[in-house]
Amino acid sequence: MIHVCFGLHDATGRYSKFTCTAICSLFDNTTSAVTVHILHDSTLTQDNREKFIYLAGQYNQRVNFYNVEILYADKLNAIKKNLPNALINRYSIATFYRLLIPQILPNDIDRCIYLDSDTLVNLDIKALWQIDLGDKTLAAVPEILNRPDVKQAFSLCREGLVKREDYFNAGVLLINTKLFLDKKNLIPDWCEVLNKNPQYGEFVDQDALNYYFSTQIVHLPLKFNRFIAYARLAHELNAERKIYHFAGETFGMNIQDSFNRLWMKYFLKTPWFDEETIGRLYDGFQQMHIGLKNFMIQVSAMMSGKERVFFTVPQNLDAIKKIFSVRDDEEIILAENLESLKKFLYAMKSSHGKKVFFIVLPNFPFNLLMQAGFQFGRDFVNGFDFLSEAHGVPMNSYPLIKAM
Repeated sequence: MIHVCFGLHDATGRYSKFTCTAICSLFDNTTSAVTVHILHDSTLTQDNREKFIYLAGQYNQRVNFYNVEILYADKLNAIKKNLPNALINRYSIATFYRLLIPQILPNDIDRCIYLDSDTLVNLDIKALWQIDLGDKTLAAVPEILNRPDVKQAFSLCREGLVKREDYFNAGVLLINTKLFLDKKNLIPDWCEVLNKNPQYGEFVDQDALNYYFSTQIVHLPLKFNRFIAYARLAHELNAERKIYHFAGETFGMNIQDSFNRLWMKYFLKTPWFDEETIGRLYDGFQQMHIGLKNFMIQVSAMMSGKERVFFTVPQNLDAIKKIFSVRDDEEIILAENLESLKKFLYAMKSSHGKKVFFIVLPNFPFNLLMQAGFQFGRDFVNGFDFLSEAHGVPMNSYPLIKAM
């Protein structure tokens, strides 16, 4: 019997469909007997529970449920009490449930697989199950196989506590539950570490696992945890026999993308795809349509009697001129260095509300402008909001996926 665990917190009642789609992909590609263990809390509704049971029955597989909120209320309360609010608010509480897996599962289970709900298992999970752990506690895919900027991205690596080649992603794990139990006080220990060194907890439970186990893992090949975002950047056009990890808001409805198509293939096989799903999808498109109309009205009012100023990088200059039909007498500030940023801020301060600044820079900290007293939609706008697929900016359809 193969044992696979998922953590689930579903505040809206709609997140369960991601977990169920991951489970469906697991069942659909695996010929062995599988028991899925869902570690949940009181947010799991009876209706959603029955849908999980129905799906397992369709594949002649098993699913077990564990209410972590009841079983380990003390540990969850310790997390909420001792970890910084910023960390708790950034992540679902369910991300911590994997730290309790060895304590929750029956004693006769000496190994298990953990999967994030935003994964797709496009291979027979037996391939992962049969990995020899030897005397190691975990098997996982090192982050460096997906992304080159590991040392810059993760504080434990920047601080020299974990080697960049050892830092692993915790979205797919093979766990030796007996060895993991040696760290049964991991949660209170980690809370104490973070209270003294808050910079270590940037990726909360993943950092905790790396802090304690980075030298006790078997390094898995990339096929067991391929990030969708990096597969797209590498122009991997076709889904292969891998475990794919959407890892954030990389879901979409454009089924010309093979990864979106793969997710939709399995979602359509779950009990979550029904007439209500179509209704919610329609409502979502309607809201987007209304939002676009309101945005056009807002822009029209905002531009009345004002000049446009553009702030962008030099390599996008020609494209910006063409897309926005920039006139020769309109100002463009090029983001080349710190001095150009100072020039931009000075221009905003001295505009006295007579100019609207179109900022076309990725990852620009708009919140800093608002903290300085400038108003979004009056003094400045995000230039990317005006761009479409035709300009190389894909439509963000994740809110629609989320609402289904």
